[in-house]
Amino acid sequence: MHIDTIHLIPAAPGVQHRLQVLRFGPAGAARSATIQAALHADEVPAMLVAQQLRHQLAVLEDAGQLLGQIQLVPYANPLGLGQLLLGQHQGRFDLRDGGNFNRHHVDLAEAVARQVGPALGTDAATNQRLVRQALQQAADALHTHNAVQDLKHRLLQLAIGSEVVLDLHCDSEAAMHLYTLTPHAAPGSELGALLGARAVLLATESGDGPFDEACSRPWLVLADRFADRPIPLACFSATVELRGERDTGHGLAQRDAWAIIEFLRRRGLVAGTPAPLPAPRCAPTPLASSEPVTAPCAGVLVFHVEPGQEVAAGELVADIVDVDSGAHTPVRARSAGVLYARCGTRWAWPGKRLAKIAGTTLQRTGTLLSP
Repeated sequence: MHIDTIHLIPAAPGVQHRLQVLRFGPAGAARSATIQAALHADEVPAMLVAQQLRHQLAVLEDAGQLLGQIQLVPYANPLGLGQLLLGQHQGRFDLRDGGNFNRHHVDLAEAVARQVGPALGTDAATNQRLVRQALQQAADALHTHNAVQDLKHRLLQLAIGSEVVLDLHCDSEAAMHLYTLTPHAAPGSELGALLGARAVLLATESGDGPFDEACSRPWLVLADRFADRPIPLACFSATVELRGERDTGHGLAQRDAWAIIEFLRRRGLVAGTPAPLPAPRCAPTPLASSEPVTAPCAGVLVFHVEPGQEVAAGELVADIVDVDSGAHTPVRARSAGVLYARCGTRWAWPGKRLAKIAGTTLQRTGTLLSP
């Protein structure tokens, strides 16, 4: 294992933040994967899984089993790790301006299209090499003006050259689920089966530039733009939601790390015969058909459905108790599917997102992710 330390632009005099990057496997390998944990810094199960990966990858490296280089960023947001407000950890949004740490990552597709367009030919392998080189060059050339932008650019520079990028998160209270591009439904299903996911959510563009799409979506955009010249979708990326914020058991983390390594083995980055693929616990569904269940009023929130449970259209998901009158307002599912996540607090207000259901009938447009 080789450890690199990346120092970010100081946010203020006397304040220094750094990223730690752990590299396993042969240096300079032609193939690579990048795994990062807790870009939303208060999503701590991801950091526990990263520590299990650290141990398991070290064992594999010592045994000579790593065929590519695996980069592990065990905490992807040192800025958010230090954000404590009135005794509560606030790692999802930048307290400086309210920006979401996992939104508005740079889209490199246009810059790369201008650079490689004249050089693309009829050989897919050559085109893949040209695009990967241009993506790395474009990422390395990004200008930085503040600490948060520096963090985002540094993470992109680390991951943009990899063929597998896994961004490890969690939700408030949730079953295992993940997000990936629609053309990556097959490897997404494979990863979901290994992890025991209850939802695999697909979109060609989810909106607002999350990190995983900044790594993989340029390949899709370029393949569409230069349809007469073959460009493989040479980066599989996914946002993996490791259940809920409180799911920090060592046994869970160990199993999740094993599943991720098995996925890398199936991609040819780890030696050995892959374990049999478990039966999937869900079929992939469109992110556009995911139903955000919202509160119609304020009051005490009482759930009737657990994360991972299937619901029918019209089924009671929760009720909200009015603290003036004691009246109960029912909240029902509009579509059938799996309730894969719900909020962690029990006070509702009008418009508050209470839960998410992976369905197939809705057709949302615009920005598809939670704020």
